[in-house]
Amino acid sequence: MGPAPREVLLFTLEGQRYGLPTEDVWELHRAARLTPLPRAPDVIEGLLNLHGRLLPVLDLRRRFRHPPKPLSPSDHFIVAQAGPRRIALRVDRAEGLRVLAPGEWDTSPRELPGVGYVSGVAKLEDGLVLVHDLRGFLSEAEALELDSALTASSEQP
Repeated sequence: MGPAPREVLLFTLEGQRYGLPTEDVWELHRAARLTPLPRAPDVIEGLLNLHGRLLPVLDLRRRFRHPPKPLSPSDHFIVAQAGPRRIALRVDRAEGLRVLAPGEWDTSPRELPGVGYVSGVAKLEDGLVLVHDLRGFLSEAEALELDSALTASSEQP
């Protein structure tokens, strides 16, 4: 029996497509106003109040070295699991789910330097799509800084 097909959520950011394994994705939402989080690492764009739960929003533009862009009502939030933490990612557009056949999936880019949070590449008929592993999106220092900022914000009246 060969490798099982993989399912990924495709999304766009600055005209480029990326992917996330669906096992990490919880839900999608239209963009909403964010609350600033003082003392958070630069990669955190703010907090999203989702059904009473505060989620840090990762700034993918900063992480992927794209220019900043103001929040737009057409943006989407992808709520996902990043290791032990539930987070939201602001993207330009969530495109939808794609089932990848074994021949459309390549894990060799994980071994290249500088792609620590890439789990593989989807080889689609219209180009390659980097599929990201959210467990490595925050460095240990960023995770500690975020924990400290979240604790400080919850202690405020």
